[in-house]
Amino acid sequence: MIKDDKQLAYSKEWAEKFAEANLTLRANEEKRLKDPDGWQLIQDSNDALRRKLLDEITEYEALVAHDPEQPIVLSIENLDYLPDLLIKARIAMKLTQKELAAFCQRTEEEIKSFEDKNYHNASFLDFANALDVLGIKLVNGKFVAKMDNFYKQRLMNIRRESHLDSDLSGMKVAS
Repeated sequence: MIKDDKQLAYSKEWAEKFAEANLTLRANEEKRLKDPDGWQLIQDSNDALRRKLLDEITEYEALVAHDPEQPIVLSIENLDYLPDLLIKARIAMKLTQKELAAFCQRTEEEIKSFEDKNYHNASFLDFANALDVLGIKLVNGKFVAKMDNFYKQRLMNIRRESHLDSDLSGMKVAS
C-alpha cells in the first residue's frame, strides 16, 4: 500500500523500470531462443509486479483526489489488512498525521509510528479511536468511511488553531 507522495514517486519509478526491463527482454531474441521458459517467466514476473504497482498507484491517486465531504468505500484483500483502512481513510479525508494525532490525543510521531508499523504497535483503544474519528463502519458488507459533523467541526477548529499558532510564531513582540 502506498502511504504518501514519496512512496508514490518510488512506485512510479519502479513500474517504469519493470516496463523497461521487459522491453529489453523482448528485444533479446537469443535469450528467448535459448531459454524460452525462463524468458517467459521473467517477463510474466515483471508484468505481475508492474500491475500490482499500477493498481496501488491508481488506488493512492484516487484516495488523494477523493472529496472528503463524500463517503468513500474502502477495500482490503483480507482482514489481515484491516489497519490499511485507517491509513486509506485518513488520506481520503485529507487529514494529516498531526490532525489525527490531535483527535486521538497522541503525538504526530506516535501516529506516524502506528502507520509505519501498520498499527501493530497501537493499542486496541488507539485503533478503535482512529476508526471512530475517521467514521469507518461496515455497511452492507463494505467498509465505508465518512467523518461525522462533530469531527468535521473539531477538524475546522484544529486547523484554525494551527494557523493561529503559526501566525503568532511569525510575529515579533514589540518591546
